[in-house]
Amino acid sequence: MTEIEHYQKLKLELRRGVLILAVLSELREEHYGYSLRKNLALQGLEIDEGTLYPLIRRLEKQNLLSSEWREENKRKKRFYQLSTIGLEVLNKLTAEWRQTQSTLNKILS
Repeated sequence: MTEIEHYQKLKLELRRGVLILAVLSELREEHYGYSLRKNLALQGLEIDEGTLYPLIRRLEKQNLLSSEWREENKRKKRFYQLSTIGLEVLNKLTAEWRQTQSTLNKILS
């Protein structure tokens, strides 16, 4: 395996956890899949549909999100938002992220 292949593999591993935190955070406000993806991209976090939709379904299955189908502009869309449990988990993960980030900044400098 080359240096670039090692880097790409490890970059994907690092990104997985970050995506969960970003999606949970963004879903403090209600979104449907495309608007969620667009908002994340506008903030600098690109995520493809093949990653986003399975992640959303998994988080909903874990009761961290709630969803409902609604019609908007004559199209049915599924809207997602954090559940009460999801908000509690997001708050704990955010605190953990901040602590880890602080520790890593010390280690990396």
